[in-house]
Amino acid sequence: MSSRDEMLRRVRDALGGARGALPEVPRRYARRLPAADAAAGADVPALFGERVAENRAAVRHVGADELATAVAAALWGREAKQIVVPADLPFGWLAELDGVRAMADRPAIDVDALAAADGVVTGCAVAIAETGTVVLDGGPTQGRRVLTLLPAYHLCVVQAEQIVGTVPEAVERLDPARPLTWISGPSAAYGADMAGAEGMHGPRHLEVLVVED
Repeated sequence: MSSRDEMLRRVRDALGGARGALPEVPRRYARRLPAADAAAGADVPALFGERVAENRAAVRHVGADELATAVAAALWGREAKQIVVPADLPFGWLAELDGVRAMADRPAIDVDALAAADGVVTGCAVAIAETGTVVLDGGPTQGRRVLTLLPAYHLCVVQAEQIVGTVPEAVERLDPARPLTWISGPSAAYGADMAGAEGMHGPRHLEVLVVED
């Protein structure tokens, strides 16, 4: 018996008869908001707004009839002159824009033009109240992943019905085969010295509009 064979024999003996069996994965984490919050009638959109603010992002709650004005006000506040939007972004979201050029990503805009834009406006796939996270999957109103990685400013529109309480609830709504981008506040990266730098892997500024009827 060679040394290799002896090593493999010892590995097989150590594994025993259960080798190849998948271990049970403990799943004792919370799948819904804590019972105390649920019993108190926790306002999920309000909790989401609080957590978004804690993540150093700007957030505002608006009515559906106020959305176009809120989008315009946010972009004027940034002094934006040129923005990028997914090709299928609803026209009504931009109906109040004046003095801001919106470039639809069709045909695909090159990376230099994306990087030079003053910002991007998108929707999302789902949002998570407990963590203040928005998740994009490249679906309707979201566009390509690169749209939200290069511009320095991202204005994300979240419908109240898209907000869930916890991460497991969000995962239940998502397709893992899609390109998922999870965003919790402005992009930030930390080196070995724990010095932070914003905007390394996404926008330096995130603003969220929560649309409630």
